[in-house]
Amino acid sequence: MRKDGDFLFTSESVSEGHPDKVADRISDTVLDAYLAADPEARVACETLVTTNRIVLAGEVRGPDSVTSEQLIHLTREAVKDIGYDQAGFSWRHAEASNYLHAQSADIAVGVDSTSDKDEGAGDQGIMFGYASNETDTLMPAPLYYAHRILHTIRDLRRAGDARVAGLQPDAKSQVTLRYVNGRPVGATSIVISTQHDEGADQTALRDRLLDVTRGVLPEGWMPPENEFYANPTGVFVIGGPDGDCGLTGRKIIVDTYGGAAPHGGGAFSGKDPTKVDRSAAYACRYLAKNVVAAGLADRCTIQLSYAIGVSHPLSVYVDLDESGKDVDEARLGAILREVMDLTPRGIRKHLRLNRPIYATTSAYGHFGRTPDDKLDTFTWERTDLVDALRSALKR
Repeated sequence: MRKDGDFLFTSESVSEGHPDKVADRISDTVLDAYLAADPEARVACETLVTTNRIVLAGEVRGPDSVTSEQLIHLTREAVKDIGYDQAGFSWRHAEASNYLHAQSADIAVGVDSTSDKDEGAGDQGIMFGYASNETDTLMPAPLYYAHRILHTIRDLRRAGDARVAGLQPDAKSQVTLRYVNGRPVGATSIVISTQHDEGADQTALRDRLLDVTRGVLPEGWMPPENEFYANPTGVFVIGGPDGDCGLTGRKIIVDTYGGAAPHGGGAFSGKDPTKVDRSAAYACRYLAKNVVAAGLADRCTIQLSYAIGVSHPLSVYVDLDESGKDVDEARLGAILREVMDLTPRGIRKHLRLNRPIYATTSAYGHFGRTPDDKLDTFTWERTDLVDALRSALKR
């Protein structure tokens, strides 16, 4: 994504009822079940959902108290909470199968700590984090509003609001914003596709979605009415896993920065925090957000890299995209290593990741969410490193 000049940029979001997000929710529900029973459990759960069928697969290492029957029950409860009780996909009668098995001993020996070796990374890989001051959440604006539109529709649907009467859980949004001098100034087009009851009046549905969207975007940001597209195919009755197969980890751009920043390629859902695909990506966002929140730059991209079985990151890369406030990027990279232990164990302890907090992350983005002090969730969205960063740079 260009960061200066005049341009258009587009990001999309998908709802919790999108097939891939159903799979993500189930995988993170399995993860939460294991972490609730044992904070040191190892989980790599993949889920497939299709017409009235749910398949769990992957590797785990956890207590026998987490039974297959319990996981199937929790899976059905997750589907129920999303809102699926349709002929083609229902929490009541979808066939659910569990093929989870024990974690590979070859992986475990590289990850586990010993008397002479700290805990290693669960895999090799590169992870990116990003922050931009173009929104209050320090997220890219196109993705921020794409998420907010669908999240608002979800909240209204659960509340029984008449504006979304007849809508079902599956939905997608797409927001194109115009940037002037590198700052967003308004939407040029918006697309919303949402599953609905059979026989819905598409004109009335479009008007209702227009009303919802007006309440989400800043005043004056709505696109021309002919650039507002609601169910452009004309009908969207068959949806969810009945309309399209869903798999864990297929919405990694929706989960992160909407294409506005690089992505290392690893998915998050279903993976315990020893997997740096997840935990180090959270750490990258945490560090980038604190850099921007501290006023050190308008934009910040951070990359970490790891090798399987090795505890320390192989590299720490900082790019302030020429928006830094008299900050040397190489020095800042060294300071980031000082203010946070970037080993897998250090990240898990600093962000308190060994807890059953993940089902809530599985839709509407892992980043840009509001930390909940009571539930201690989304700790990577806190800006509690600001003072430490500023003090270190004064040395």
